[in-house]
Amino acid sequence: MKGSFKTLLILSVLCVLAIGICNAGELKMKYYHKRCPLAETIVRETTWNKVEANPSLAAKLLRLHYHDCFVRGCDASVLLDSTQNSTAEKSAPPNRSLSGYDVIDDIKTQLEEQCPGVVSCADIVALAARDAVSYEFKRSMWDVLTGRRDGRVSLLADVSGNLPSASSDFPTLQNLFSNKGLDINDLVALSGAHTIGVAHCGAFSRRLFNFTGKGDTDPSLDPSYADFLKTQCPNPADPATVVGMDPNSTLSFDSQYFTAVDKNQGLFQSDAALLTDPTSAGIVRRFQSRAAFITQFGKSMVKMGGIQVLVGDAGEIRKNCRVVN
Repeated sequence: MKGSFKTLLILSVLCVLAIGICNAGELKMKYYHKRCPLAETIVRETTWNKVEANPSLAAKLLRLHYHDCFVRGCDASVLLDSTQNSTAEKSAPPNRSLSGYDVIDDIKTQLEEQCPGVVSCADIVALAARDAVSYEFKRSMWDVLTGRRDGRVSLLADVSGNLPSASSDFPTLQNLFSNKGLDINDLVALSGAHTIGVAHCGAFSRRLFNFTGKGDTDPSLDPSYADFLKTQCPNPADPATVVGMDPNSTLSFDSQYFTAVDKNQGLFQSDAALLTDPTSAGIVRRFQSRAAFITQFGKSMVKMGGIQVLVGDAGEIRKNCRVVN
């Protein structure tokens, strides 16, 4: 008994130190194997079909997962619509450009027909993000532990201070990630998600036209790249105009993002910030190896997918991902 008590005490201390990660221990592989054996197949096939028809969805579904996990943990709170009495997370400025909700709705409808009330929206988001990125490779790029339950709360006020912004400096980024139980390797690897997808000009136009309020350009930005961006994003910024976050390969999930960042061609200040810390700058150089990046990205996604998850009797399994039961 003494040995068992000592083991439990050690585990409890570790759970306190690793924010949210102890919950991830209650997630497992193939959680739905008996209760809904086709669950992961339905998610994968639907997601692959959608991404085949619209390759830009890969970045959108991956971003949806990020924005969910960094606010209240991976509980699908980002999917909830506002109500008469409460304004939800999706109404917050950083979330207004999120999309891919319709894909999650489609998958949820199919799963409710197959096995009602079994598969959580939170697990669908995590699986769809993995499968969207994996479509290019035709194999699963990382494991997704399942067993998450859905939250019942979504508040606009919770978004501020939890999501990194495009203008974040390195200490801010490191603090935000550390608060979620993620280390510097995770920070740099997960920033590599910017190797796919596009950004609205307004998210970085200040770097081009008014960096210090004097009509100047951010000196940390490669001048030729800055000139190119100015041809794509005139001043003032057109909210509808977008450019690729990775100047070399917007649709290909590769390590080109890190090559660009190392050449001072990171689109956001938060990308450039990775070079301002000696340790993260070294990781940026290491992740120019495609194999090194993809290996760490998978590990970091598993960690991120375990942030403050609801398991057991907590939360619920929503019938409709946009509203609580």
